[in-house]
Amino acid sequence: MDYGISGRTALVLGAGGGLGSAVCEALAREGVRIVAAGRSAGPLQATLARLQAIGATATARVWDLGDLDAVPGHLAAIEAEAGTIDILFNNTGGPPPTPASHFDAAQLEAQFRAMVASVMAISAGVLPGMRARGWGRIITSTSSGTVAPIPNLALSNALRMALVGWSKTLAREVAAEGVTVNIVIPGRIATPRLTVLDGAKAQREGRTLAEVEAASRATIPAGRTGTPTEFAHAVAFLASAGASYITGSQLRVDGGLIASH
Repeated sequence: MDYGISGRTALVLGAGGGLGSAVCEALAREGVRIVAAGRSAGPLQATLARLQAIGATATARVWDLGDLDAVPGHLAAIEAEAGTIDILFNNTGGPPPTPASHFDAAQLEAQFRAMVASVMAISAGVLPGMRARGWGRIITSTSSGTVAPIPNLALSNALRMALVGWSKTLAREVAAEGVTVNIVIPGRIATPRLTVLDGAKAQREGRTLAEVEAASRATIPAGRTGTPTEFAHAVAFLASAGASYITGSQLRVDGGLIASH
């Protein structure tokens, strides 16, 4: 399918693996130039190799999202190297499992910078160009915890809810200027982070990882865990020219897991 975005440029955060790497590939297959950003050089190089294997035009940038002062410099360098950004995929790592009764101010501040403030700052940095051109896509990945809070992930639930409020507010501000702002909610997608979270749950409950994974799959109407590629296809659609009237939305990619409306 031709999504009408060939020749556009996308900045993909968290591109070193999992969801971010899959989004890079899905957009690249639509002819989009990719700027893959992530914390570690090794995983980014693996993503670049994956993109080069399909003939994509792509560059990589090591970027610590917790360093807000570095945002303007990164964006200026990207524009000089790859051109103005048309599509932004906001994708950050998540905090460690945390009960709601626990409070660590330093941890909260660090995770807020990396998960929320970074997304807001980078989006604000690319918006002037999008508005001037009358075209842009800002897509943010959150978590099913924004709809149905996940036990022992209180910090993640709270911070990702902040992204929902910000995203829906921004969508209304820029809708008339050709810029759409949407959220994609992954359910249980087979990524390294899911394995880490399942492992932590297994340890807390005295079960094996296989038992935890089987019990989780049983709660998914589709009967299986999703793949990063399936998630990436949803992101690519929201980035498409045809999705121009979809903004302020939250798209669930969860195999029917979230039962609430």
